[in-house]
Amino acid sequence: MDKLSNLAKFKASCPYLGRTKTSTLRTLCTSASPRFPTVSKLTEKATKCPVMGPALHIRSTQMVAGYASLAGSAEFAKIPEHQGIKPSSADAQKCPHASKAIAAARMAEELAQAKKAKTSKAAAAAMKPAAAAPAACPFHAPSTSEAKPKAPTPGGFDYEKFYAEEIEKKHKDASYRYFNNINRLASKFPIAHTGNVKDEVEVWCANDYLGMGNNPVVLETMHRTLDTYGHGAGGTRNIAGNTGMHLALEEEIASLHRKPAALVFSSCYVANDATLATLGSKLPGCVYFSDSMNHASMIQGMRHSGAKRVIWKHNDLQDLEMKLAQYPKETPKIIAFESVYSMCGSVGPIKEICDLAEQYGALTFLDEVHAVGLYGPRGAGVAEHLDYEIHKAAGQSPHPIPGTIMDRIDIITGTLGKAYGAVGGYIAGSTDFVDMIRSYASGFIFTTSLPPANMAGARASISYQKEYNGDRQLKQINVRDLKSRFEALDIPVIPGPSHIVPVLVGDPTLARLASDTLLAKHNVYVQAINYPTVARGEERLRFTVTPGHNVEQIARLARAVDQTFTELGIKRTSDWRKLGGHAGVGLADPKPVVPVWSDQQLGLLDGTAPAVLHPGSKRVVDQRAVRITREKFNDLLGPYVEPVAPVDALKTELPLAAPPLTASIPAAVAATA
Repeated sequence: MDKLSNLAKFKASCPYLGRTKTSTLRTLCTSASPRFPTVSKLTEKATKCPVMGPALHIRSTQMVAGYASLAGSAEFAKIPEHQGIKPSSADAQKCPHASKAIAAARMAEELAQAKKAKTSKAAAAAMKPAAAAPAACPFHAPSTSEAKPKAPTPGGFDYEKFYAEEIEKKHKDASYRYFNNINRLASKFPIAHTGNVKDEVEVWCANDYLGMGNNPVVLETMHRTLDTYGHGAGGTRNIAGNTGMHLALEEEIASLHRKPAALVFSSCYVANDATLATLGSKLPGCVYFSDSMNHASMIQGMRHSGAKRVIWKHNDLQDLEMKLAQYPKETPKIIAFESVYSMCGSVGPIKEICDLAEQYGALTFLDEVHAVGLYGPRGAGVAEHLDYEIHKAAGQSPHPIPGTIMDRIDIITGTLGKAYGAVGGYIAGSTDFVDMIRSYASGFIFTTSLPPANMAGARASISYQKEYNGDRQLKQINVRDLKSRFEALDIPVIPGPSHIVPVLVGDPTLARLASDTLLAKHNVYVQAINYPTVARGEERLRFTVTPGHNVEQIARLARAVDQTFTELGIKRTSDWRKLGGHAGVGLADPKPVVPVWSDQQLGLLDGTAPAVLHPGSKRVVDQRAVRITREKFNDLLGPYVEPVAPVDALKTELPLAAPPLTASIPAAVAATA
């Protein structure tokens, strides 16, 4: 793997590194050369350097020499000859020594080719009329491939300088955001490859919490929809983008939350922004009461509304009530809060907030983005989970259950892009409320709607998760496993009752370096979380465990984080305790944390808990949930027909009967709901 390198210390000695932006260097060293796939783009550039070029040639020769006993095919063949075995090139790849030798030889060959290409270009240039030759290192001069900033109009404002200065501020306070090239593989979840398709890493921070982005019935449904309805939506919902898939998805969402109506948006950011902006601008004299840790989308929506906004301390019911009491009961009020706060893992006191809302005449606006799919017997979120047995007994009835907490919530927003592994967001509530937002919200009216295939995939995912509880249970079991391992290693996990596993670092540079180290040395991808997502001084690594991670991967991750903390000297729980505690870590008298999911709900008490995965074992795909989900698409896609495998005419013994219903689902074990 092309390991990420700490290039900062070389910036002073190399003119090219010194003048090239850090973000550009990061991209170059994590992206494979299109001409020479075994080396990075930065390495290819380095072959042209009069200093690094010869050094790379020497090093590549040494690498090949180190594997000389295995690099050649003849030598490789001789090793098992005495056993009468004739290995193939594929067999060579299975041997760690032989495969490394082959890779080393290939890299040396491609480095030589890159150098040869440079030499050929130089020779060709010598045949042309003489021109001013660049002095010394070719990287001293600006690259011709990089466009020069547009010169400012004489006497005008220098816009490019302004952009550069704003970016530099981000670099100086270590809040600049780096995007890694990570490509999750549908057939190997939770494995991804980097910019080089041969470099595979484990993903530990994706919000595809249940791995539904590669669920076979979801992919199957999307393929069928794509073949039937094509790719694009055709326009806004008002013009050409209102399809049967949209209407069916909204009906599915309304049923999930047992609400009369729902409306789908292009994302939940847009759903929150558009809904809160519309409500606050339409309700006369509206006042928002916003939890201090609300998501940016909610904050933006309230700001865009122009309505007054009152901030209350995170999850502090006493502070909320004190502020509600300052306004007459007849004043329109909206309490906006979340069920699961994604950066710290805390859970909102939903029932108690409903009590205050009824007492003071306020609407409740609950963001269940990081909870839908993950909590409740059908995956409707924390509001459903708080009345777990009641909702479980009600089955898939779409009707509200009076008196339940989910029924008491006026407005629920959620996402299709996290636990459901799709894209999009939504609101659910009363019929007139949803119709008003549909009629007035600019973020809905003037946006091209999501394509039918995306809608179908999201609906299939919701349907599957409504019928199968095992993924939710296994995820929580894995979360408990990782948290307990971190605790045993003195890794500072910010305590919380949800599935979020935030590990406190407390320094932006160290958080970024820890992320890079885990990727470079352990093939672990976890993104650093810095300001403004979290407060300064509370920088962290945020791990997300899925039901697709096996016990060996979880154990290996814990060891990798432990080694990284030691190597970088990052504070552990005991260190924070000596300092009096910080961000909930290392407190002298910590409050006990009770997980949202109880042992009974996880099936740990009666032996019905799903089995954890081990290396080589496949995830469960529930056949009953698959069958019910397929049947929901009969009206638009027709009954599902199993693909018929091609028959070899020479093998007449093959049966010609249709394969069984479950043949297209590769996951092994059928489970019952």
